[in-house]
Amino acid sequence: MAAEYDVIGFDPRGVGKSEPALDCEPGHFAPVRADSVPNSAAAERAAVARAQSFARSCGDKYADLLPYIDTVSTARDLDAIRRAVGAPKISYLGYSYGTYLGAVYARLYPDRVRRMALDSVVNPHGVWYEDNIAQDYAFDTRHKAFMAWVARQNAVYRLGTDPAAVEAAWYRMRNALRTAPAGGKVGPGELEDTFLPGGYYNGYWPRLASAFAAYVNDADPAPLKAAYERYGEADAAADNGYSVYTSVQCRDAGWPRDWNVWRKDSWDTHAKAPFSTWNNAWYNAPCAFWPVDSLTPPDVTNDQVPPVLILQATDDAATPYEGGVALHRLMRGSSLVVEEGGGNHGVTLGGNDCLDEHLAAYLATGKVPRGKDDAEVDAVCAALPDPEPEPVTPAAPSTPEKTAERAGAVRAEPAGIALHGLLGHVR
Repeated sequence: MAAEYDVIGFDPRGVGKSEPALDCEPGHFAPVRADSVPNSAAAERAAVARAQSFARSCGDKYADLLPYIDTVSTARDLDAIRRAVGAPKISYLGYSYGTYLGAVYARLYPDRVRRMALDSVVNPHGVWYEDNIAQDYAFDTRHKAFMAWVARQNAVYRLGTDPAAVEAAWYRMRNALRTAPAGGKVGPGELEDTFLPGGYYNGYWPRLASAFAAYVNDADPAPLKAAYERYGEADAAADNGYSVYTSVQCRDAGWPRDWNVWRKDSWDTHAKAPFSTWNNAWYNAPCAFWPVDSLTPPDVTNDQVPPVLILQATDDAATPYEGGVALHRLMRGSSLVVEEGGGNHGVTLGGNDCLDEHLAAYLATGKVPRGKDDAEVDAVCAALPDPEPEPVTPAAPSTPEKTAERAGAVRAEPAGIALHGLLGHVR
């Protein structure tokens, strides 16, 4: 199949080697930040001021550019590249935010789509404020699944066999970090940044559990600091990614401009899903004060494109299952392949042979699976088993690898495109 496809990558507006590459406020996530949960009026005012400062810095530095950084503009850029290489149609593989970009492209240029596979789907009905609230609940559920996995591995991690007790120990650790950040770097916000990637990919669970256990059982903060440096710490690339993330999402769709709405919604959600609700609220809070007016999201209903393949895990936290179902209903003739019981984000090309076979067959032939008797789900694949535990060991030296995904809806990451005979993705 590789012989049939060429790959063209590009940096969208504001990203990477595009000029200018956005960096609104360097070091915005430098540790140690204030606790993400604002437990006083003064703490909330300080956090709001921080979000206002970021939005103001973006407007001061990039006033001429911000009106032109949005998903519709990026979709038009995709088509400009298609024209530049002389391709009549594109074939597109999109992950996460890339599923929304693909759906928007297909709406704008339905006659220019050859094949389109969308993995871990943004709910187009919630772009973007409502999707973030849905994420808060889903990440909390996924964190509880992680705590239950730790409880099943009590022989290794010695944190107890009751998931609720393990979760309580995690929150006690979080509270302790308010006054004594681990290694001088990991406070409550940084702890959330460290454990959020576990909501995207359970392959991180053993190392995160090891750091958790070392802190709780051995009073050793070094593995926790190392885990933060590996999974959660921002760098220059992350500053660019966050600047583009806010620029796209704040421009794409309307956000409440009254902070009282954010406060009420965040406290209501936090009461049921405390793991990352306030962390996520502050991550997106610049949109309440964004210096550019928001657009109206396009309707991605589509009955003009060839069959689109949609792949979705039932327990995905970053793009909850309902998004895959919603887009399947909006794109007539699409096919929905479900990973039953899967909780990872971006489920193809990650070791699940069943999913990969569906994707490969589609890319090779354009044919999609069809369920019986008009069933909403067209094919089901079993999830891969949870990872095996790893022994609790002292922290290894930190590396420059930064693999964290953060909490904001679906990140506007550097994108790749797929043109006729070529694949690309946004992840």
